[in-house]
Amino acid sequence: MADTSTSNGTTGSWALEARGLGKRYFGDRWALRDCSFRIPAGRICGLVGPNGAGKSTLLGLATRQVQPTTGTLSIFGTPVDDPSVMPRFAFLGQEKPLFKRFTVADTLRMGAELNPGWDALAAERIVRSGNIAMHTRIGALSGGQRTRVAFALAFGKRPDLLLLDEPMSDLDPLARDEMSTLLMAEAVERGTTVVMSSHLLTELEDMCDYLLVVAEGRIRMAGDADALVPAHTLVTGVVRDGRLPSELDRHTVVETRVQGRQFHAMIRPKGPLPADWESAEPSLEEVLLAHLRSPGAPSLYTQGARVEAEGNQAA
Repeated sequence: MADTSTSNGTTGSWALEARGLGKRYFGDRWALRDCSFRIPAGRICGLVGPNGAGKSTLLGLATRQVQPTTGTLSIFGTPVDDPSVMPRFAFLGQEKPLFKRFTVADTLRMGAELNPGWDALAAERIVRSGNIAMHTRIGALSGGQRTRVAFALAFGKRPDLLLLDEPMSDLDPLARDEMSTLLMAEAVERGTTVVMSSHLLTELEDMCDYLLVVAEGRIRMAGDADALVPAHTLVTGVVRDGRLPSELDRHTVVETRVQGRQFHAMIRPKGPLPADWESAEPSLEEVLLAHLRSPGAPSLYTQGARVEAEGNQAA
């Protein structure tokens, strides 16, 4: 069981728990449907999926910007529509909406006035470690500097849960590396649970120890990264009479591709493999790409990540 202690000394079994969660926008178009999962406290979770998969909708539901059509969502055991949950999370989106005419000092002062538990020392430390002068106006900062100030606002709130929607996608590689290091250091020091949406798979591999993979509005994989990846195997063999070998049917097949006389498959083995197949352990990026290319493949949850919906949540 993961450590579930939070930065303010309280405990909760799960930082985020969804049961039968769904959001329908127009007619029969579901952005999310039948989503049930758990994210333990104290973990850094990568939220992965192609454009339109439902990632931003899920973060919108968690931050009360979007109302669910079906199901429930809780933060540390408290429903997200309960006002008492507001101080426990912070949200940072790709836009990072800061007032350009404010100085950095004005921005941090605003954070202090809006958040009763404001940690001024932490916020100022994050800003000053980037050599940003407090009198500088937000509009005069570089993209990396604005992101640093936005992180200072988020961590200054002292949240137990930090929700990030592509916050570093507009940064150059050097600034992104700097911000990733800052995020990791602050999260580890405080025990903050982080849920981060990102298209940069290599970034997730370096930072995240937990994964939530979404495709076509449904959960495809959820759980510990160290358990999800080893559950898969890359196999290569010879195509027989233009057909895939029947031995593949014994295993859970995520993706298959045929090139000439050879097939390549991402599988979850259910027993010994034929001696004439070549096998290799895939990388996290290879596993994620295979699932994103094959949204109809059977879903996979590691222990504790799955939660059953209560009753029939379909609408």
